[in-house]
Formats: sequence, structure tokens, C-alpha cells
Amino acid sequence: MHTDTPQGGDLHFEVGQLTRVEGEGSLDLRVAADGTVAAQLRIFEAPRYFERLVVGRTPDEVIDIVARICGICPVAYQMSAVHAFERLFEVEIDPAVRLLRRLLYCGEWIESHALHIFLLHAPDFLGYPSALEMVHDHLELLSRGLSMKKLGNRIVAIVGARAIHPLSVRVGGFSRAPRTQELAELRAPLEAAIIDAEATVKWAASLDTPPSDREPRLVSLRHPTEYPMNDGRIVSSDGIDLSPDDWGSAFEEVQVPWSHALQASAVDGVPYLLGPTARVALAADQLHPRAAAALKATRISPEALRRNVFLSIVARAVELLHALAEAADIVASYAPPARHAAAWKPKAGVAAWATEAPRGLLFHRYVLDAKGLIRDAQIVAPTSQNQAAIEHDLALFAPAVLHLPHDEATRRMEQLIRSYDPCISCATHFLQLKIEHAR
Repeated sequence: MHTDTPQGGDLHFEVGQLTRVEGEGSLDLRVAADGTVAAQLRIFEAPRYFERLVVGRTPDEVIDIVARICGICPVAYQMSAVHAFERLFEVEIDPAVRLLRRLLYCGEWIESHALHIFLLHAPDFLGYPSALEMVHDHLELLSRGLSMKKLGNRIVAIVGARAIHPLSVRVGGFSRAPRTQELAELRAPLEAAIIDAEATVKWAASLDTPPSDREPRLVSLRHPTEYPMNDGRIVSSDGIDLSPDDWGSAFEEVQVPWSHALQASAVDGVPYLLGPTARVALAADQLHPRAAAALKATRISPEALRRNVFLSIVARAVELLHALAEAADIVASYAPPARHAAAWKPKAGVAAWATEAPRGLLFHRYVLDAKGLIRDAQIVAPTSQNQAAIEHDLALFAPAVLHLPHDEATRRMEQLIRSYDPCISCATHFLQLKIEHAR
């Protein structure tokens, strides 16, 4: 961290590296004379051009390309794309294929949530610079987390044919379906992991969380009979209710002057929160019974979970348990689909859909010509949608910590940012923090 007092009395704080998030950029906090704070995420990441790379490509090529947007959540990018194309082409998939897609998504949620909880966020609560420094004192905790992450990767590899950037997802289904024995071998590891995940919820609820109080607008998918992953309607805590392909009627991407990256906002300008907290708050009644029981046992009220940003680690742990329990149910009842891929014909039109990445709602929209080739694309990552909410929460939280020593104030604000689990390689990156006090 660097501190200096330039002419005019303004006080600047700079942090050379914001740790345990992917990528680079900066965060500026401007403190007015009355103590109010304005936060800006200054993203100088170069454009990655994925929305242009898919132009001229076929739908199945798009599915393979968009998986490369993120090494942690490639399934989410594939699922949003494949559902969009199937909706346009009116493809009817085998019910067993639909279950396999949920299992694939469970695998991604497991590996992503375990990575975040144990390696990226636990050090904040336990007082370590990183997970490496935790090894001596918390080896059992880290081993539990890495074991669950490994299992999530194994599920993705079996269903998707590769743990990173899966290969088997296709319009209409999969290039191949797993054999019954392949999934049967997951039964025992899943049961053991469920017990570990129940202990993880209890552990997360016992952590000492900093005080935080806000009333965010929550947005997620909502399905009448299942916990939201790749189907349902987009709903909010204040009344939004629309089809996933109609995302643009309530939300939009905007270019803010302080950042190279686009931000997404509601058309009324109100920031909104995506991810585990939003999903648990809006769809708790659809949680797997084992996850619902674990959440109830924490005695953390729904209001507290919603209002304290730092309790997102509890919501994430609950979803980790849910994904493991649902995966176990799917594996136990699995029968290979009669058709691993349904036939389809390309046509011109607009293909759009949203699914729930580990970090929140992920929206895709494609314009196709009569040959089924992509002519235009829009991909809105969860982190780009959460950016405004991160800025809003930082502005509310900063006055409570700016009186602390510089390193401690910075650590607290980094902890808040990591509460969002920003997969910022998809959309935005951080590097340094600057705090400017008006005099």
C-alpha cells in the first residue's frame, strides 16, 4: 500500500495488488467532506472479443468457443448458449439428457463453490494472507475443500468428457452419454462429500462476520419445482418476473466512463445482486431437503443472510451441499437416455437464454441467419452485472473501516469484494486500490 497527501490536502491510499481474485484493474474510493463515499471499479482489461469470435460460427462451434471464456465455470457458458439455440430451433431433448445437464451443472457448482469457500474466502475469516499460510493450522479444513473440488471436477469430466472446457455438450444433447457404471462409481464419494458439506455449512455459520447492513435488490432464476440452474423465470425481490430470453426488457449493459468493461444495470438504474445469496433468498423452498435442513440448523435468519454481504459464504456453503445432494440423487436413479442427442434444423431468428452460473445469472443472446450462422452476439457475465452492487456495498461499508490502519482497512474491503466471488477473468479485473479524502 502507498499513502501520500497531494496538494489541496486530499489523502490517497493505493494497494499494489488485490489478492485472491483473478485479473487486474483498480478500485477508487472518493470520500466527500461529509463522510459519504463513492466507489468506482476502474477496469482496464483489454477486450477479449468473444462476442466477435463467434460471428460466422455454427451453434455447436459457439458452444465450444464460449466454454473458453472461463476455466472455472465453462459449463455455465455452454448451458446458456445451448438452451438459447434449442429454444429457437424448438428442440425437444430427452428427459434423461435434461437430468445429465443438471448433473453437469452440479459438478461445476461443486468445484467452483469449494474453490471459493476454502481457498479464496476462508483466509479472510481466519486471518491468513492466503490458503497456503493456512496449511499448517487448518490442513483438515483445506483437505476437505480440495476433496470436494476434485469430486466436482470428476463429475464434469465424466459427463462433459473433460474437466476444463467440456467437449460433449451439443445442441440437442451430448456427443455421448455416460455409461451407468461411470456414474455408479460416484455414489460413495458423493455420500462422503455430503457429510463434509454439512459440516462446512455449520463451520461457515460459526465464522465471525463483520457487520454489514443493506437491502439489495436480489435477482435470480425461479423454477416452480426445482432449485434454479438452467431453467425457470428471471425474478427479483421487488417484483421483476420475466422469461430468461427477455432479460433485455428489464436490464441493459452500459458503458461507465471510469472503466473499459461494460456494466449491466437494471433499466431503472437500481443495482442488483446475483449469486448464492440471491438464489437462496428467492428459492429456499426449492433447496434439497438436506441443504434446507442444514440452513435451518444455522439459525441465521433469511433477513440476516440477505442484508449482510459477508454471510454469502454461508449461502455458498448451502448451495455446495445442495449440488452434492442433488448430484447423488441423479446418479442413484440414472438410466442412459434413449437418444443422447436430438436432431435439429437451423433457422434464422434470435436465440436467447439465461442460466445460473455459480456466481449468478448468465445471459446469452445470438442473432442467426437462415443457415444457422451467428451474425451478432451478446454475452453478459454475472460479474459485470454485480459490479454496480459491489460499488454500492463498498460505498456503504467503507466509512466503517477507513479509520482503521491502512492495511486492515484494505483487507476488509478486499474481503467484501471476495464475498461476491467475482470471476473477473470473464468480465473485469482488479489491481490497485486508491482512497481519496476530500478536505
